[in-house]
Amino acid sequence: MVDYRDLATVRQVAAEAPFITEATLRWWIFHAETNGLKPALLKIGGRVYIDRAEFNKWLESQRLAPKPLKPAA
Repeated sequence: MVDYRDLATVRQVAAEAPFITEATLRWWIFHAETNGLKPALLKIGGRVYIDRAEFNKWLESQRLAPKPLKPAA
């Protein structure tokens, strides 16, 4: 279920994450069918909203290598 408090516009996400430009986000959104970003997107009317929780999951899935497990103490 979507929590409206987790939704953001492209501009809001770009402002919160300075390493991502609006142009980059729009490119990712345009290619969402092939890059796996589609579950993080909601389209209402002509506007696209990004579910921050799903977007963070997608970002995590883009790692080149899995994070190493911490050794047990």
